[in-house]
Amino acid sequence: MATSSSNSAAGAKPNSTGAKQAGPAAEQVVAGFQRMRQEQRSLASKAAELEMEINEHSLVIETLRDVDPSRKCFRMVGGVLVERTVKEVLPALESNKEQISRIVETISTQMQTKGRELNEYRERYNIRLVGEEEGAGKAASGNQDSEGGGAKGGAGVLVS
Repeated sequence: MATSSSNSAAGAKPNSTGAKQAGPAAEQVVAGFQRMRQEQRSLASKAAELEMEINEHSLVIETLRDVDPSRKCFRMVGGVLVERTVKEVLPALESNKEQISRIVETISTQMQTKGRELNEYRERYNIRLVGEEEGAGKAASGNQDSEGGGAKGGAGVLVS
């Protein structure tokens, strides 16, 4: 009956320690960690993209402030170029800029939360990243073996 448990994950056989392993397999820990890192990266990417939009809005707003309010102005709305006046477009741009700024603040707090979750996950499963100083990892883990087996039953996973 041991064959049914080894079929659940390819390559899990060398990492299994029999009845001692209570937590998820090392592959599952790594996959969860990578997923969380990717979520954090996508949040950072979205925040950077929105910061660029804020900068573009600011540039256009500063340019339009010096222009006659009755002058013709073209604006892209949903992929369609629309003709308006400066006095109609300027308030809409300022409003959009404020909304984007609020969204960036929300994403920033989500990134901080995700960072804390990521650090807790690393500590829980004793995850070390490739390139981290060996001395820092050893000092934090005490005399634990580099293969894992920490006091919390952590996997001691090395992630590249």
